[in-house]
Amino acid sequence: MKKIDYLALDGRALELFLAVLEEGSVTAAATRLGLTQSAVSHGLNKLRRIAGDPLFAKSGRGIVATSHAQALAAKARALIDEMRSFSGAVSFEPAVAQLSLTVAANDLQRDLLLPRFFDRVAAQVKSLNLRVIPSQSPSPTMLRENRCDLMITPLPPSGADIVQKRLLRDHYVCYYDPRARTAPASRSAYLAARHITVVYTDNERLDFDRRLAANDFHRDIAISVPSFSGVPPFLRGSQMLASMPSLLASGVMRGFAHVRIPLASRTQTLAELPMFMVWHQRYQKDPAHRWIRSELETVAATTAGGAMDPAAKT
Repeated sequence: MKKIDYLALDGRALELFLAVLEEGSVTAAATRLGLTQSAVSHGLNKLRRIAGDPLFAKSGRGIVATSHAQALAAKARALIDEMRSFSGAVSFEPAVAQLSLTVAANDLQRDLLLPRFFDRVAAQVKSLNLRVIPSQSPSPTMLRENRCDLMITPLPPSGADIVQKRLLRDHYVCYYDPRARTAPASRSAYLAARHITVVYTDNERLDFDRRLAANDFHRDIAISVPSFSGVPPFLRGSQMLASMPSLLASGVMRGFAHVRIPLASRTQTLAELPMFMVWHQRYQKDPAHRWIRSELETVAATTAGGAMDPAAKT
């Protein structure tokens, strides 16, 4: 019987294996890791010999993991965590760092924070590869399975192993086209108007919309789009209203007027919009991850004019 050289296993091979598993494609995994397809294929062949299993099988235009590969995934993540813990005491020097970072964020957080975050971090490190994936309905599984290094969301998932920190606090306002209509002057005028809102592709509604419905405020939703950037083309020149975060006024909602949502003062908390960064506890003391979180905090502070939440818990 041929002896399996299990000592040939290394962290890079495990990282490659998980990337292919999560992406369902050698091409996508190569792009994610900044490697060539041939390098990924070579690494997979090495891992197949060690595991004694084909690991993946063709399915249509893509590939699917074998049952053995699915069983190995949790072990691979655990081994990578142990390797990370083993090297946890190593210091982090940005100037020589080559970072590959995956951040889960929907379009609001992505467009508001990540372009300036990328510029700021890229200017300080040797190289940076940033991959942004949609968070949709935020799930702790995304962090537990290492699908992302960091999540930015107004609805942080919960879990004993999930850590969160508030980055900033925004609020929803009522946008309208001043060339086509005036601002709604009362609650009844606001509720009677036709509205445009965002419903993500997994059918997840905005937290603001859910809060209104839960408090028996009913609006006529004329149009639903899958992202905030889809609102302006429909709002322009129309009589409709759109309730969206105030920080978008200088971005995708530039050129539109906005006013405080005309609800009773006691219900204004319905319009609050906190934003959190969330990570798995495996990264809590990792020096590179701590530095990255600090950089994101700095970007968030300047985005909201320094409106960081001083009471935020680390």
